[in-house]
Amino acid sequence: MQDKEISAATLAAVRQFVTERNWDQFHNPKDMAISLSLEAAELLELFQWSGADLAVPAKKPQMAEELADVFMYCIMLSQVLKLDPETIIKEKLAQNIQKYPVAKAYGNAKKYTEL
Repeated sequence: MQDKEISAATLAAVRQFVTERNWDQFHNPKDMAISLSLEAAELLELFQWSGADLAVPAKKPQMAEELADVFMYCIMLSQVLKLDPETIIKEKLAQNIQKYPVAKAYGNAKKYTEL
């Protein structure tokens, strides 16, 4: 799979979707965070009772739908908070690079406080 960026057009399309429906009046940080958490739980639900088959390939289409919902709620929450997704991701990545230096974190699943 090729890495792709979320384009400005995609961000604008999510914004337009909300605006056309006059949903800004309902979008506050608390409710958007709750909605994001609920969508993430719906994604997680697809793994429930999966046993040894952790990839659950038969459910990939549903996973794509739920993951898209999670992404869209992330975008909408960033818009409500007036935060640029690219900026905050780059800032957090820089923090994680410091927390998880390659020499200590390579092949290791421990939290940075345990490295």
